[in-house]
Amino acid sequence: MRWFLKASLWLVMLAVSVVALTAWLYVRQASPRHEGDLALRGLGADVRIERDAHGIPSIKAGSVRDAMMALGVVHAQDRLWQMETHKRIGSGRLAEAFGEAALESDRFLRALGVKRAAEVQWSQTQGEARELIEAYTAGVNAVAMQHTRARPPEMVVLGLKLEPWTPADTVAWATMMAWDLGGNMNAELLRMRMALRLPVDRVDQLVPPYPGTKPLVSTDYAKLYRDLKLNTQTTERLIDRVMASAPPSGIEGAGSNNWVLAGSKTTTGHPLLANDPHLKLSTPALWYFVRIEAPGLHVAGASMPGLPAVVLGQNQKIAWGFTNTGPDVQDIYLERVNASDATRYDTPEGPKPFGVVEEVIKVKGKPDVMFLARSTRHGPVISDAGTVDDLVGARGAAPYVMALRWTALDADVDQTSTSLAMMRADSVQAFDLASRTWVAPQQNMVVADQAGRIAWVAPARVPVRSEEHDLKGVVPALGWEARYDWVGTIPVAQLPREEDPARGWIATANQRIHAADYPHHITGDWAAPFRQQRIEAMLQAKPQLGMDDLRAMQADVKSLAADALLPWLQRAESKHRLAPAAREALKGFDGTMGANQVAPSIYWAWLRQLTEGVLADEVGPSRYEASLGQRQFRDALEGVLARNDAWWCDNKDTPAAETCSAQNDAAFTRALDELRAHFGSDDVATWRWGAMHTARAEHRPFSRVKALAKLFELRVPTGGDTFTVNVSRVNFKADATTGERYLHEHGPSLRALYDVQDLSQSRFMHSSGQSGLPWSPQYRDFLEPWARVEYVPVWGAKGAAPAATLTLKPIP
Repeated sequence: MRWFLKASLWLVMLAVSVVALTAWLYVRQASPRHEGDLALRGLGADVRIERDAHGIPSIKAGSVRDAMMALGVVHAQDRLWQMETHKRIGSGRLAEAFGEAALESDRFLRALGVKRAAEVQWSQTQGEARELIEAYTAGVNAVAMQHTRARPPEMVVLGLKLEPWTPADTVAWATMMAWDLGGNMNAELLRMRMALRLPVDRVDQLVPPYPGTKPLVSTDYAKLYRDLKLNTQTTERLIDRVMASAPPSGIEGAGSNNWVLAGSKTTTGHPLLANDPHLKLSTPALWYFVRIEAPGLHVAGASMPGLPAVVLGQNQKIAWGFTNTGPDVQDIYLERVNASDATRYDTPEGPKPFGVVEEVIKVKGKPDVMFLARSTRHGPVISDAGTVDDLVGARGAAPYVMALRWTALDADVDQTSTSLAMMRADSVQAFDLASRTWVAPQQNMVVADQAGRIAWVAPARVPVRSEEHDLKGVVPALGWEARYDWVGTIPVAQLPREEDPARGWIATANQRIHAADYPHHITGDWAAPFRQQRIEAMLQAKPQLGMDDLRAMQADVKSLAADALLPWLQRAESKHRLAPAAREALKGFDGTMGANQVAPSIYWAWLRQLTEGVLADEVGPSRYEASLGQRQFRDALEGVLARNDAWWCDNKDTPAAETCSAQNDAAFTRALDELRAHFGSDDVATWRWGAMHTARAEHRPFSRVKALAKLFELRVPTGGDTFTVNVSRVNFKADATTGERYLHEHGPSLRALYDVQDLSQSRFMHSSGQSGLPWSPQYRDFLEPWARVEYVPVWGAKGAAPAATLTLKPIP
């Protein structure tokens, strides 16, 4: 028996050793080479890639073409799995890797036709842009197909093989970023769905216009849809399926901050610029820092794996930053299927045939799924995204499908040429000229140069709708009526802009960017103005500001949005035994959403409970819950309470007639029950906001696998909320995997402060680390500094030697 036990122990030790050795060998093989020489076919001359202690590469090349090939190399070395997901999203090939759960998303992406549009756009790309995308692609594939000794762990676990990157993958990923930043499709669908059950004036209260403006629509679209004899249940089901399968394109909390100060407004006497784009937090971060030095190009900043460009950053003469404008560049059209021939649809000129493409989706572990993706003169038929009920007509009435017109799918889009011209610009004027070919997504671009000039431009292809268009892009229009067609685009020279204002600063935060008398329609779905108001107040608080002031602004967690609602919370009554302690915690609360404070937890739990109590019965409980991924309905609730609107406050599902005060009291009680259950404690002092409102940078797909989530995703406590300058969007919707609410999954994906005169003072930070490999220290080394609003130097630590140097060598 003793011999047997010894032998068993030795066998276990041997097995553990084998596993440990195998893991060590795998990590060694899968880790990219950051030192030595790497041979590349097609390279013009040697290229040095010097990485600093944070893993940020400085690319030093003899030509821009070689620099872009090297950018492809570093992206593939450090973010190969991330690029694989980018490829699969753009191509609608997620189910091939993740299984049936991703099928609906694939069907939408195939119906939308992003990859088909990208292939057309690539076929029309010419000149230097084509050369640089091809060089970038060659750099990616040199790593992925030749120099990768072991696949990333995600590919090993999922059993996926490495595939070549293509130029169309680059173009498709640029389109998907435009989707994330430029879509109002869901806003149209939400209004249409509500109009099937509510009158237009109630829909306008649920989705109110921008503060101080009136609703855009001049016709009763609820009656319009009734007259079409739409089957309500079928149409609702269709809309729900389309919204659920479409990639996220946020309505609230989606945006960014930027501001630029002239020398008259700074302590340095020359311009300073700040930027923090707000995007979905991911592991690894969407951004990858890089510095590029080549003849005619000396730039540093944030690149995006998949794209051959520094998207946001600084060169030797200028700095620039973006926020999302959020224009209405998407219109949904109800297309009427011809009554005599279902292969055709009605147009103002008579029936025309649908364009048809057969799509085959491979599904892991399941048979292939085939469907026909149709298109009309307006664009792809998004209702072909695989719903069972792909037609929305009532029995005996004309059937309809939904098509999408979207500028980013236009054949002549070429963002690479524009990005290259921006990176090379040496003045505000040169940057302005470079930006004029930008198509999508429309961005508020602030720029400053060493000559002391500052400016803001908002370039894009923004559609013009005719005077007869009485729906104004707010809800789906009738595709067979010519009055709803676009009649042109706003001339670039007439888009909003500002240069060198006397006040000495310019700021944007996704608010309405033009005056009331501006002659063109850009959108009616601007972000709430609270961040902009707070930024302006802080800019005006001092005669001059320095870098520390700008950092404090990016760290600010005072929410002006709480001002109108706090009085209701403060007068809420409850017999809950924890109510006295909760009221004590709320004393002095002014909307500052500090991570260590208790009051924000009570405020947001109460706000969610009150919103649900007031709105869910009218919207429909299932639709309300689904809508929480897009909206919080805060502006709707504020309007209801301001009017003391008994119609909304009454719960139609109960015999009693609830008042707004009764709903307020009940919401406070439910919030206390919720918080007690969430924290598992009666001690109100432990209900800290940061513990409930955790920043989660999702890892695709392992955040959805409990056994792997702790290894791959990143989390950190945070303050702020949806409306603070240091934004951290509060998610009301329960997470599908963990059931958590109030997660912070959308916020400052990047923070940057630029000094255009003294480049050594410029600094930036993103939310994870440079590496996409979970065992690397650079997988998560930015997370805690990011949460503390700290930075690293844009141009590297002065005088520091490279931590690693890799030389790319051309193959003769």
